[in-house]
Amino acid sequence: MTNPQKSFIDTARRRTAYYRLENPGKPKLMLVHGNASSAAFFFPTIQALAKHFDIAAPDLNGFGDTQATPIHAPTALCDWADDVDALADSLGWQRFALLGWSLGGGVAWRYAVNHPQRLTHLILLSPMSPYGFGGTRGEGGQMYDERGWGSPGGFANPAFLQKLKEQDRGDDPMAARAVLAKSLFAAGWPIDKVWQDLFVDELLKIHLGEDYYPGDYQPLAEFPYVLPGTRGISNSLAPQYANVSAFASIDPKPPVLWIRGAKDTLVSDQSYSDLATLGQLGVVPGYPGAEAFPPQPMVAQTRAVLEQYRKNGGQYREAVFENSAHASHLEEPERFVDELTGFIKG
Repeated sequence: MTNPQKSFIDTARRRTAYYRLENPGKPKLMLVHGNASSAAFFFPTIQALAKHFDIAAPDLNGFGDTQATPIHAPTALCDWADDVDALADSLGWQRFALLGWSLGGGVAWRYAVNHPQRLTHLILLSPMSPYGFGGTRGEGGQMYDERGWGSPGGFANPAFLQKLKEQDRGDDPMAARAVLAKSLFAAGWPIDKVWQDLFVDELLKIHLGEDYYPGDYQPLAEFPYVLPGTRGISNSLAPQYANVSAFASIDPKPPVLWIRGAKDTLVSDQSYSDLATLGQLGVVPGYPGAEAFPPQPMVAQTRAVLEQYRKNGGQYREAVFENSAHASHLEEPERFVDELTGFIKG
């Protein structure tokens, strides 16, 4: 299948586009994609997973072909989690395994906090920190201030935004194809061009503007020159809105598999999307120094919350894919399928 077709379903919340790879009698698995993508980004690996699982993979609000409504950043993770819950209801799924990738990992963290009784297993694939993206320091996720200082909020590279508006499918270094290759993968595209073309087409479906991607922001006169706003996708990751560290205390406690790529530059302790890292590199001028504003330890923060989860009686395992960056399911697909199969089937 090189031209997968989405289905559409009217849930209690919205008309949702999703891929449905049915396998009756097999464990149910919901896949939730990340930022600047769609459910299509699980192909082609989803086809191998479908031999072992009964799968649904929705497009989140603001992405792909799902009915879009403006995204209210302070409640966005809860809203996306509620959309996942409504889809599960519409499919008649009482309990299921949930996988969240990147921003989808934040949705998965939040879903587990709100609906732990529905989860048989939780898989976090290169998830965002449980303290959000930017604006915190230390393993405990301490915020610099209540405004989310240090988080980029709804600011994004203007050249990338322009290429999205132009629907550029070419090879310009700031167009979708090149940005995906550089940001997701350790060694360029690991998939055939037919899938690359699908990914580009799906990314270009993202809704743009202050109510969607990237969102609004407040300008600052001094470093880091921006503060998070209250609208749109990227502001949903700001620390004042995205703290899901309450996960450590949920009950019941589904087993957790945390998968990450050793070469990830998006979610790491030195993320190239972190304003502190960019300041250290001289990309953003006026950096106040590592003592005042160290890079957010995203991986260490995730591990700290999961260790507390373990101390509270939960189970988790960390699987590091040495040859992967931000998309282990595409870069090392055979191991990825083996890890999920072994984890869920026991």
